[in-house]
Amino acid sequence: MAVLTVTKENFQALVLEATQPVLLDFWAVWCGPCQMVSPLVDELAEEVTDCVIGKVNVDEQPELAQAFGIVSIPTLVTMQNGKVKEQLVGARPKEDIRAMLDRAAE
Repeated sequence: MAVLTVTKENFQALVLEATQPVLLDFWAVWCGPCQMVSPLVDELAEEVTDCVIGKVNVDEQPELAQAFGIVSIPTLVTMQNGKVKEQLVGARPKEDIRAMLDRAAE
């Protein structure tokens, strides 16, 4: 599944109404660590079929960033049944992101 672009307009449908675990990558174009994490999230989106994976550009979606209390990026958030399960700040290796997804599905 491809990475979804999450906006305030589609947040309800893509994230809150998702029946599968959700991984959100909060990022910005100017953020160096975000550019390191982004390809890893893209790879996971191609490999994992039982999760929704989306990216939130904090510059374009400040309301969503504020709603999640994002103060540093990249921030990865997993959700299940509309509730935040876990939040990690900073660049992480792919294995950590996959483990985070696995925990969200528990």
